[in-house]
Amino acid sequence: MKKILSIAMALSTLLTVAQSDEEVLKTIYTQSLTNGKSYDWLNHLSNQIGSRLSGSLGAEKAVAYTKEELETLGLDKVWLQPVMVPRWVRGAKEYAFIESERGKTSTVNICALGGSVATPSLGLKAPIVEVKNFQELEALGTENIEGKIVFFNRPMQADLIITFEAYGGCVNQRYSGAVEAAKYGAVGVIVRSMNLRQDDLPHTGSMTYGDLPVEKRIPSAAISTNDANLLSTMLTLKKDIKFYFKQNCKQLKDVLSYNVIGQITGSEFPDEYMIVGGHLDSWDLGDGSHDDGAGVVQSMDVLRLLKESGIKPKRSIRVVLFMNEENGLRGGKKYAEEAIKKNENHIFALESDAGGFTPRGFSFDCSDAAFDQVLSWESLFKPYLIHYFEKGGSGADVGPLKSETNVLAGLRPDSQRYFDHHHASNDTFDAINKRELELGAATMTSLVYLFDKYGVNPINASKEIKK
Repeated sequence: MKKILSIAMALSTLLTVAQSDEEVLKTIYTQSLTNGKSYDWLNHLSNQIGSRLSGSLGAEKAVAYTKEELETLGLDKVWLQPVMVPRWVRGAKEYAFIESERGKTSTVNICALGGSVATPSLGLKAPIVEVKNFQELEALGTENIEGKIVFFNRPMQADLIITFEAYGGCVNQRYSGAVEAAKYGAVGVIVRSMNLRQDDLPHTGSMTYGDLPVEKRIPSAAISTNDANLLSTMLTLKKDIKFYFKQNCKQLKDVLSYNVIGQITGSEFPDEYMIVGGHLDSWDLGDGSHDDGAGVVQSMDVLRLLKESGIKPKRSIRVVLFMNEENGLRGGKKYAEEAIKKNENHIFALESDAGGFTPRGFSFDCSDAAFDQVLSWESLFKPYLIHYFEKGGSGADVGPLKSETNVLAGLRPDSQRYFDHHHASNDTFDAINKRELELGAATMTSLVYLFDKYGVNPINASKEIKK
């Protein structure tokens, strides 16, 4: 029986070698679309475990579940990498209203921003002043800000097709709004949600106090886009309205958590490492299906699809499920720190952290020569409607691995609906399309296969492709 199995494995390997790149990619996509595991894994992660905020019970369960699932794949090695992470808890649901005059209020939808302090136990009520940016804040100065709540109301720029650019153009008000407003004596901050859609859902996200002393920190919350518009309109009609909000969040001591790692050891170059990954933690309002459960299960499926497609990698390929991307990036930093300490040669890293929507292509952080190599593979992806190959960012968790010689990449799905769900209570499993998710897993696997086969030397790669 052992002989038969050995012969079958040898024939499978020979068949893979004999196949063209087009045929191998076809096999990968067929496997993912007819025999994929990513959707079932995400179903469990989202519906049986739920939100996975760093330091939470959900995060702990997710570590155990994904490690167990990776162990069933027959990888060469699966292990946990310890990392200390922050533990912030939201507490009871937030409450807020606009007071246009004494006794006349309009309830609005808010949520505390991750890392914020709580309001006083009875809540906080104060006059509110609207600004679009830090320049307007500075122009108003302490005399117009002190004792008030600052309302940052700069929307995402709707005419930018790449929605991540729109997000990048306004996210500083969420991240640094509290520390900036505190300089002028503000008592609280309300920030327009990072969302292109008009709805009633507030979107959370990380914020910072920098080196501001604890006693000077002010509570910071996000308000839904519909209610941001309402508040802005009311301020236009009447400048002296007041805003009330109550939130009960708390920052606790750091706790021990883990990155989850699985590896297929390379057959020819075991000391050259390629990684694929997403972040296992999520915010606590939804179940984190798009951000970043999708990236987690797609990355897991990359290694399974390689094995199912009969591909025996030349280089060591790892899946890394990073902990604490959302509010600290501790997992990504820890992985890079350990890799440097062990002198590991990471030639390639791919991250999926832009949702589980239809894949459009990749962005690459690499040399011009390496990017030319990537462009030579465009024709292989076009049958799958993957056309987007651009130089740009990769991903927050793989970023610390950057060197002068390696290639970092980020999967780029269609982004038009991503910020409808990002960090909000509707980032849930019912927003996931099974086929789109599986197309993303196949697309990632295909890129990993090509970089494993040809390495990162564009001269050798171009010669091999022509054969």
